[in-house]
Amino acid sequence: MHQDLIFHFLKAISQNQDIYPLIVEHLDKLDRTFASELRNFASLKFASQPAKAASIANIIVKFCNLIAKFEQGSHETNLEIAIAGYESALTVITREAFPQVWAGIQQSLIGAYQQRQYISSQAISELKENTSQNKIQINDLTEQFEQEKQQSSELKAQLLEAMESQKKAAPLMDLQPIVSAIQATKSPLPNFNTVVLYDIENLTLGNSNPQFTFSLKEITENIKRYNLVDKIAGQYAYADWSNNKLNRIRSDIQQLGIEPMQIFGFNNHKNAADIQLVIDAVELIHSKPSLEVFAIVSGDGGFSCLAKKLHEYGKIVIGCAYESQTNKLLPAVCDYFVRLPDPFKQKNKIDNVTSTVETPRLRNKRQN
Repeated sequence: MHQDLIFHFLKAISQNQDIYPLIVEHLDKLDRTFASELRNFASLKFASQPAKAASIANIIVKFCNLIAKFEQGSHETNLEIAIAGYESALTVITREAFPQVWAGIQQSLIGAYQQRQYISSQAISELKENTSQNKIQINDLTEQFEQEKQQSSELKAQLLEAMESQKKAAPLMDLQPIVSAIQATKSPLPNFNTVVLYDIENLTLGNSNPQFTFSLKEITENIKRYNLVDKIAGQYAYADWSNNKLNRIRSDIQQLGIEPMQIFGFNNHKNAADIQLVIDAVELIHSKPSLEVFAIVSGDGGFSCLAKKLHEYGKIVIGCAYESQTNKLLPAVCDYFVRLPDPFKQKNKIDNVTSTVETPRLRNKRQN
């Protein structure tokens, strides 16, 4: 029963569905047995599907992130389930193969340990205050507390060692933000892990006669629908904003907190905005290593090279463009893709358009 439910949960997450209603429906089944069954499920899947083991592990990590924050039911049990999933994922997400993802899971695991340690310490205090007849239970909790404290110390040491080795082997990878988060005693703050880069000329189908068949608010909301997006750290829109024809979207730019990036044509050189967007994206890789997700709002095929470069640094790429104005190569190299309605079919009907949020599985199905 637990195995089927675990499969149901993970399938829903892989399809970017909101699983909280599903968790509430099966709240009575979230117990310590569920945590044990999650370990068994992961072990069997990794062994039977080695080529997909890393992908399955990433889905399990997403589930763990959600269950660790789930406020209903037993918080201690929820943490037990999350810890089981994190530890299982780390059997295939290794430091050598996936250093950044490995470090992120380690950080989440330490946070879960620390929260469960706090719950255990509170339980110990209450038992000591209210009764002297539960020494066995107190000893068990104390032993668990000490074991997890030791595990936390070992994980910290591993991360510090990884940081030192990365400084020697690949100075571009900065683990200091992770170490700082580990040293904090309270729960981690929301992770501003996403940046959105808008190619306005591509979005408006040119500067001479710009078309406004899109909704910037809807584009932002669709990007946020992916579970991997926590908080948006910055949004940048590249265009020649001296063009009065763009006044129609200026208020939307301001309301959504999008920063307009002024690009001059330089003798009508078409790629000026594209080049500046690529330069800024590469600079962000190094100046803000906490950014994990790069959303590129453009259908230009030239950005496929940028997507590949972002992948080299372990970044996730979300593409977003019109169905009919998208180079075939770009969706293939993006991890996720939001397809905007065809501007020639939905012209001047912004209130009625619906974007398609496309996952890798849906994209493969379309291509086949």
